[in-house]
Amino acid sequence: MARRGIFFVLPAVLLLLAIYIIPMIVLAVFSVTDYQLGAISTNFVGLANFHKAFSDPVFLRAMANTVLYAVIVIPVGVFLALGIALLVYNRKRSRAFWEIAYFLPVTATLVAMATVFQFLLHPSLGPVNAAIKWMGFEPVGFLSNPSLLIPTMAIIGIWQVLGFNMVLFLAGLTAIPKDLHEAIRLDGAKNPIDRFFKVTWPMLGPTTMFVVVTTSISAFKVFETVAVLTKGRSGSEVLLFALYLEGFEYSNTGYAAALTLIFLAIVLVLSIGQTVHMDRKVHY
Repeated sequence: MARRGIFFVLPAVLLLLAIYIIPMIVLAVFSVTDYQLGAISTNFVGLANFHKAFSDPVFLRAMANTVLYAVIVIPVGVFLALGIALLVYNRKRSRAFWEIAYFLPVTATLVAMATVFQFLLHPSLGPVNAAIKWMGFEPVGFLSNPSLLIPTMAIIGIWQVLGFNMVLFLAGLTAIPKDLHEAIRLDGAKNPIDRFFKVTWPMLGPTTMFVVVTTSISAFKVFETVAVLTKGRSGSEVLLFALYLEGFEYSNTGYAAALTLIFLAIVLVLSIGQTVHMDRKVHY
């Protein structure tokens, strides 16, 4: 019986080793060497790649830009999705239409949609700047002004996660027993805002925790919009694009491996920290 169990478990174990464990081991080995893609030999450098990362101005700027991007995308992407979900949830005839309309960006290829945004935000041809000029203001260089690059990409990131988060909140709202709303109404909570903070918001705790964690991971994984819209020029560097440049453009595989481990550590600590912190306040 034990052998049969091992036989059934073995394919999953081998798949886990091939996809996750072995690549992580190889990544860790590369991170302590000066290996370059295609090189015949390599040298052990210890933690030199990690020391280099935290003194590299490009990497530090990419980290700061990624944090700024996440600070914009996470709260707006979560709470705006919650607000839209509350509005859509109360629709009767048009609910299906709004669900599809808001979920469509999730199904779209972000590379293709980044190209669309490139046209929309064009300083002379784009409709956004056309509307700005029609209102009497000067056109805005959304993709040419370094100080506007990260906020502009953050807006695109919010647009990307909004539909998915809204669907998750809709599922959470549907799971709330209607008897709770009736009971709190009978207890004197006539105002919808009171009912939201006393019933809806606490009952959405597990959903909110999941949405915050997934949105945070998506925010730190921003890559496509940078690759298409700015190609990583000054002011738009982010962590994943910095990894891509070091690993595939400059062939610094060892250094790129060290940066990847740093990136994974940041995402892991953030995800675990958010889960532990929010789980204490969640009502299951």
